[in-house]
Amino acid sequence: MPDARPPEPRAGRAPLRALPAPDTTDWPAQAADTIERAVQTVREKTTGPAITVARWTVAGFFALIMGVTTAILLCILLVRVLVVYLPDDVFGETHVWAAYLILGLPVFVIGIWLLSKRTSPDPDDA
Repeated sequence: MPDARPPEPRAGRAPLRALPAPDTTDWPAQAADTIERAVQTVREKTTGPAITVARWTVAGFFALIMGVTTAILLCILLVRVLVVYLPDDVFGETHVWAAYLILGLPVFVIGIWLLSKRTSPDPDDA
């Protein structure tokens, strides 16, 4: 009676294994899934960063507009408060000029300081 054991593999060679039979019944669905994965990958790599940049741009412009609006309204508020609370006996009846001077002097000093920090352009670049 022949031996029922499988044959021993030869030295130096891996035993042969049977490959699973490919599932050919559902290949249209597999092809569609593969195409869908490829499209999703391309979309994530292209439109994802573009959407992020667009969101940051919109948020930046919104913050810029709100900041400028807030600064203007704050300046108007400070002028009104100074006009109301500056003493008439020191600055006279119409002392809007004093409010402008008080608010404009720090801006002027900062501007002069920044102007002194500038560097002259290189004459070779011209």
